[in-house]
Amino acid sequence: MEPRTAVVPVEEIFDLRWRVLRPGLPRESAIFLEDGHPLAFHMAAYGGDGGDEVVACVTLFPERLPGDPAIAHRIRGMASAPEVRGRGYGAALLHVALEQARRRGAELVWCNGRTSARGFWEGQGFTAVGEEFVLEPAGPHFLFVAKPV
Repeated sequence: MEPRTAVVPVEEIFDLRWRVLRPGLPRESAIFLEDGHPLAFHMAAYGGDGGDEVVACVTLFPERLPGDPAIAHRIRGMASAPEVRGRGYGAALLHVALEQARRRGAELVWCNGRTSARGFWEGQGFTAVGEEFVLEPAGPHFLFVAKPV
C-alpha cells in the first residue's frame, strides 16, 4: 500500500526537516530561502494506518541546473524520519514529487544530495554528476540529476 502523500504548506513539514537535516542547530537553520519562491511546492508523506504524522518531506522549486538550458526543478529538504527509513516512504514521496514537477513543466530534476544518501538517490534513477563536495553545515554531497517520470 502506497503511503498517503500531499502538497502541503511548508509549516507542515518544517519540524521533520529541522529534526532530520539540522539536528542540534537552531530551528532557523532549516528555513530555506527557496521556501518563499512563488512556484515552490512542499510535499509530505504520512505514517501508516491513515495517520497524520509527517514521516517524509521534500520541497521543489523551479531552478535551472547550472550550465544546462533544460527547464528544471531543484529538490531541497528531502528527509525521512529515522524510524521509517527503508520502508518506502521517501521513495513513494519522491516519485509523486517528480510527477508533480513534470506536470509543472520540468524536463529534469536535480539536487545536492548527501553522500550518505547516494544509494537512495541512485536507486531512484538519479545519477551523481561530478566530484563530491562539502556543504556546511550538512557535510559531503554529490550533485544528482534525473528526468522526472
